[in-house]
Amino acid sequence: MKLATLKNGRKDGRLVVVSRDLQRAVAADDIAPSMLDAIERWSDTAPHLAARYEALNAGTAAGAFDFDPAAAAAPLPRAPQWCDGSAFLNHGRLMEKAFNIDPIPDSDKVPLMYQGGSDDLLGPHDDLPLPDVAHGIDFEGEFGVVVDSVPMGCSATAARSRILLLVQINDVSLRAFGPREMRTGFGFFQAKPSSSFAPVAVTPDEIGDAWKDSRVHLDLAVDYNGRWFGEPNGREMNFGFDELIAHAAVTRRLSAGTLIGSGTVSNAGGAKGSACIAERRAIELIEQGASATPFMRFGDRVRMEARWNDRPVFGAIDQRIVQAPPAQA
Repeated sequence: MKLATLKNGRKDGRLVVVSRDLQRAVAADDIAPSMLDAIERWSDTAPHLAARYEALNAGTAAGAFDFDPAAAAAPLPRAPQWCDGSAFLNHGRLMEKAFNIDPIPDSDKVPLMYQGGSDDLLGPHDDLPLPDVAHGIDFEGEFGVVVDSVPMGCSATAARSRILLLVQINDVSLRAFGPREMRTGFGFFQAKPSSSFAPVAVTPDEIGDAWKDSRVHLDLAVDYNGRWFGEPNGREMNFGFDELIAHAAVTRRLSAGTLIGSGTVSNAGGAKGSACIAERRAIELIEQGASATPFMRFGDRVRMEARWNDRPVFGAIDQRIVQAPPAQA
């Protein structure tokens, strides 16, 4: 099943069901007015949404229309929580080697995770307004999951049944803020502005055997200013989403609609490129003695898309960096 949220002037938007090929859609706000409401009542809403999805793919859904990803908000324009992991250890190890950073103790046993802002999540074609290019603007291609309610102390095994939907993410980073914020011990804040999402959230069965071991075994193709940047595969997560969910729930309950991110998709060896500029800069520093790729400037554009059997899965993120307007007094 594939679901999206269309902008309608309200924060939570309008829930629609999207066809398997992402070409058609049909309203579902009679089943649930918003994605979050559908997730909070998933046992009630999912069968009705699935029936409408089958009708849409069969061409029998009344009121179907062409799906326009540019009209889409993030599948969840706001979420109860946004918890982002760093589950690809290759990414962290490259940073440690390039910048002579001491390894984080037990990082191969205990997942790294920060809690980001979840009140203003951006759509796939929204411009990314940011105040200053001196902040080191970077994109980060990720996969993520949307969960049902998760009890405190949930095991990784039990967490697998709590995964409702898969999403694709651009977790924007401002690299100039990162070093100081990490040294404080309080984690990221200014370094993490609003994240962006591909237009469509999908149930795991939509990617067949590419959903395995609680990992998304898909290439994430990243183009930067119209040129290939990388296509790392999600299979090399050192911690699966089940383990990330269990880690997040050690001392708290997770509300239905909580988003859990994989962290930057990263593969060993370098042949598949990178999903963020910082990683490419680290590789350049290791191999050439200096970083050559600059961070993003206003007007730069990034595109991210995952495909399964040569078919689009989530749709594409395709966004431009723009200067934020001055703050109102």
